[in-house]
Amino acid sequence: MKPQSLLFALATLAYAAVEQQIPLFSPGVQDIPRNGFGTWNLKGDNTSDVVSAAIQAGYRHIDGATAYGNHVAVGEGIKDGLKKAGLKREELWVTSKLWNDHHKPSLVPDAINDTLHELGLDYLDLYLMHWPVAQEGKSSHEEFVDTWRAMSLLLATGTVRHIGVCNFSPAQLDTLIASTGGLVKPYAHQFELHPYLPQSEFIEWHHEHGIAVTAYSPLANSNPTYDGKSIASNLGVHNIITQEVVPPLLQNDVVLAIAKKRDCTPAQVALAWNLQRDVIVIPKSVQASRIAENFASEKECILKPKDIEALKYLPVKRYNNPSKDYGVKLFQGLEDSDVNLEVKKHVLNGLEALRVKAAAFKAQLEEWAA
Repeated sequence: MKPQSLLFALATLAYAAVEQQIPLFSPGVQDIPRNGFGTWNLKGDNTSDVVSAAIQAGYRHIDGATAYGNHVAVGEGIKDGLKKAGLKREELWVTSKLWNDHHKPSLVPDAINDTLHELGLDYLDLYLMHWPVAQEGKSSHEEFVDTWRAMSLLLATGTVRHIGVCNFSPAQLDTLIASTGGLVKPYAHQFELHPYLPQSEFIEWHHEHGIAVTAYSPLANSNPTYDGKSIASNLGVHNIITQEVVPPLLQNDVVLAIAKKRDCTPAQVALAWNLQRDVIVIPKSVQASRIAENFASEKECILKPKDIEALKYLPVKRYNNPSKDYGVKLFQGLEDSDVNLEVKKHVLNGLEALRVKAAAFKAQLEEWAA
């Protein structure tokens, strides 16, 4: 048996008795904290100070990635934050991500070692596959099964405590889980979630399968990477697929009304909405007041069922979809895909036809009764 095959067999046997990943090494935070601090687009000389401030404000979950290009500064912030907050490394959950150019199984160990070196850490609590896409030079293609098997080997090395994925479609998740016979399934799945992209059924599927869900871009198009205003495809009048301009989420009238009613900020409403769905959030801010405000969302902003209901009727819009750049169809089968909008259109047209027939039949009955 090849050494890699033997390691995989040992790693999978270690987890055969349970469905959830149970770390063999580095006892630390047992469950991923629901309130996380994101580091995407965190740049500049104050990056370390911001991360340190987040830890001192109460955050016990820092989310990063190789692709963000700020691991060294984030690691310095973690070190400073732990010291000033009087915490041990084991009291903080740290997540990072494998980038597309290291999907080849032989490159995965190098990737995690580089990440740990840059962060100045001995292990990660969670290591995620950033996309189900492998990149070689300027060429990209869908590739994740062999990468996942290579990541699973890390579980027996002590370099990672849990592994997971980001940005997978339902079909890709099924393929991934089947690739290890269901033995090593993702501990967590991180994908875009906010009131403009609720994906409620997909979340429910994860919860039923014991997979934690983390929302990136939980404040939607308030993220500076996205346009403040954008176009959303929705079913409009007469079931016609329409293009609708949507405002920044934090300026949406429904969100503003709920914020006023519940004495919260609009950002707290958006974060509380996800938290109350048992979804982990990882907002980012560089301002101390906003960092504290976001962290307080879970306790200070309690939404009522009618608030949740009102947020169901916002436009549907995904902001992060690099399908064209990668030349790979991503997010297939999810609620914002063009295919699903067409399906909804046909279903609604069918229901409308039935309604018309029922009204005509009722009119005939009334005429007959007269």
